[in-house]
Amino acid sequence: MALLTLGLSHHSASLEARERLAFTDAEIPAALTRLRALPGVEEAAILSTCNRTEIFAVAAPEEEGRLVDWWRRERQAAPGAVESSLFLLRDQSSVLHSLRVASGLDSMVVGEPQILGQMKQAYAKAREVNTLGPVLSRLFQHTFAVAKLVRSRTQIGAHPVSIAYAAVQLAQHIFADLGSQTALLVGAGETVQLLARHLKTKGVGRIIVANRLEKAQTLAASLQGYAIGLNDLPLHLAEADLVISGTASRGYMLTRELVAGAIGRRRRKPMLMIDLAVPRDFEPAIAKLEDIYLYSLDDLRAVIAENLKVREAAAQQAEVLVEDYARDFEKWLESRDAGA
Repeated sequence: MALLTLGLSHHSASLEARERLAFTDAEIPAALTRLRALPGVEEAAILSTCNRTEIFAVAAPEEEGRLVDWWRRERQAAPGAVESSLFLLRDQSSVLHSLRVASGLDSMVVGEPQILGQMKQAYAKAREVNTLGPVLSRLFQHTFAVAKLVRSRTQIGAHPVSIAYAAVQLAQHIFADLGSQTALLVGAGETVQLLARHLKTKGVGRIIVANRLEKAQTLAASLQGYAIGLNDLPLHLAEADLVISGTASRGYMLTRELVAGAIGRRRRKPMLMIDLAVPRDFEPAIAKLEDIYLYSLDDLRAVIAENLKVREAAAQQAEVLVEDYARDFEKWLESRDAGA
């Protein structure tokens, strides 16, 4: 049996491909059960975030093609439409990749901390549906320990750089005075919560949180903001100077028609919109409207590039640590195979 990682990320795939092949949190448990039921698959886990979706498996090497076919069927993609976006890693390469991902070395924002929490969630979901075994269980635990070590021994996480922070920096660049602006946040997940805290620290004038009302009220209360339900988005959209969204919805939260109506009510006052969701929350056609500045995850790359400069030396130190600890796990794999 081989340790396999089949995946795609912002390095290998377009935003459209990442949207098409992503799994929502609600979809993962059932998908894992079906994945584990495939012939030749002994262990399985799925990691799916804004910038990557990866399938971890312990399986017979000849089942690699079956995994690709399964993923394509799960997402109802056309035959041959996704293979060019995928990467496949085996054994040692898979181990090194997992350690690099958890340590933030493969992220769009090098050193960002959210990915470690997302990997822990992937591990927890796989445990809940009993698709883990000795290899993946040990790999995840080793991965978490190494990621913690990287943060304690290097400065890779010393600067507050993340997708959320980059979005706030973009807002500061567009608006000379955040204190006079109203921000509308759609969603209440981890990234939106982090972004909200950054906005509050930067002194944004007013925050409206749109989500399922109970969650929206909880987040809004911590920000001295105002909570609304998702159905009320059209009623409050015109109030927003800055709209940032990061939900797990598979449909558009805001369409071109809705935004066009809001811009009309704002009397052409510009609106900055930042879509942090995969699949996207904002209809791409919104970008064609006058007085709208729409940015997606991929558009934040330039902002992020400036922030990465301060982490380059720390990342080099982290790479050395990760390679050393990857070899430790590889030795365990080899000894296990020898004893099999």
